[in-house]
Amino acid sequence: MLITRYAKIIMCSALGAVCLLIAFNNITDYGTNYLFVQHVLSMDSTLPDSNLKYRAISNPVLWEVAYAAIITAEALTGILFISGAASLWRTRRAPAEVFNRAKGYAIAGGTLAFLVWFFGFMGIGGEWFAMWESRTWNGQQAAFRFYMTMLAVLVFLNQPDADLE
Repeated sequence: MLITRYAKIIMCSALGAVCLLIAFNNITDYGTNYLFVQHVLSMDSTLPDSNLKYRAISNPVLWEVAYAAIITAEALTGILFISGAASLWRTRRAPAEVFNRAKGYAIAGGTLAFLVWFFGFMGIGGEWFAMWESRTWNGQQAAFRFYMTMLAVLVFLNQPDADLE
């Protein structure tokens, strides 16, 4: 059905726009989320007696590198989703085989999004740097909402499309 193809295009476009907006916000309001990265990596707001504090990074250069990597990955995710939506748009009336092959960039965007928000924020930030111990600098709930949305769209996107009637 054509409506299903349009839904996939719209969802990929929306996710791409949100990812690009997140990257844009991190660039134009650099200090706010840089502070977040600094506190998570330095582990200065984790539990006082935490045995995990040996993992803390106190080097400002490494904070900058980590933040730049996050922003770059967020922007690249947005670009991949938008590129994927454009590929899907161009093939929206094509045979199923062509439309299904056009999903590559969008699938790559969903995969990178999963790596950023699940592995990056939940795994590295949440577990390695014990972000879950911080009442102030804990972004796990926001990351969870975002990567679950990404996964839902990724599952929907990966459903094979049939030929149009």
